[in-house]
Amino acid sequence: MSSLAGPRWSIIAGVLALALLALLPRALNGYGMQVVMIGFFYVLLGVSWNLIAGYIGQFSLAQHAFATIGAYVSAAAVLALHAPIPVGIVAGVVAAAVFGYCLGWLTLGLRGVYFAIATWAFAESIRILLTINYQVTRGDMGLPVPFLFDSADQTPTYEVFLAAAAASVVLVALLLRTKIGYRMHAIRDDQELAVAVGIDVVRWKRSVFVLSTALAGLAGALYGHAVGLLSPSQADFSQMAFVVVAVVLGGFRSLWGPVVGALMAQGLAEMLRFSAELRLIVFAVLVLVIMRVYPPGVMGLVRALASGLEVTLGKGGSGGKSEQHRAAPPL
Repeated sequence: MSSLAGPRWSIIAGVLALALLALLPRALNGYGMQVVMIGFFYVLLGVSWNLIAGYIGQFSLAQHAFATIGAYVSAAAVLALHAPIPVGIVAGVVAAAVFGYCLGWLTLGLRGVYFAIATWAFAESIRILLTINYQVTRGDMGLPVPFLFDSADQTPTYEVFLAAAAASVVLVALLLRTKIGYRMHAIRDDQELAVAVGIDVVRWKRSVFVLSTALAGLAGALYGHAVGLLSPSQADFSQMAFVVVAVVLGGFRSLWGPVVGALMAQGLAEMLRFSAELRLIVFAVLVLVIMRVYPPGVMGLVRALASGLEVTLGKGGSGGKSEQHRAAPPL
């Protein structure tokens, strides 16, 4: 019998969750689907950030900036070059990856708080550049962009977001099961030892960082064409803080943590939409409580409960088997 906290049950739970989310639009109106789509946007950002911060150990504070780059480049390709929207989205992903490569080349030699500060400075620079270049970006007035689908029905856009979020989780799951995943764990756990056994630390950090920024660019490009309006406020640090809260809530360094955390955080944010200040206070307290009481987050708690249930069932089963053996010993 496979473990209740093992990969097999994780896959079954994921497939069931995907099926339920695919059927969810039948129970939601347009506004409800919009709220869940924004949750999927944060799922993509959370998965991308967990990839570099959780599995490599580089605490980036620029995922929201790469999402903004993806959104604006996609919009520019569609509006200025008259490219089809799918081509614009691909351009946004590529642009975010290129910016990620350049930033990684400059900063991935740094560690700890120095890398975090460097990525934060990059993100703030993007926000300021978008704000002051009013003639191009329209600044805080917002840049109207075409919608992903020329229809009032939100369901197709919802399905695209769901597919992108699911694909990002599958991609990371497959990556973690390859030699690349083992190298990532080695770099995070002991960088000096990883170098000693012949792992090119800088190369693999840069590669994972580029993949992470590409996923963020995809999230931003889809988001821009889903809401139809871009603003430099998307590069505000509060967006990055929300991503961190979501991942910590769901479970840092876990595959499903960003998914569960992002959807839970988005639901909580929607309930507190009447007060932005109260929302920030609640999220700050939530993170402090989780880090103090149970750092593994929601998914860590689920795994612990599953393991405990498995032990309980195992004891009951072993007791029954022992009685069976005593009553009818094998011939």
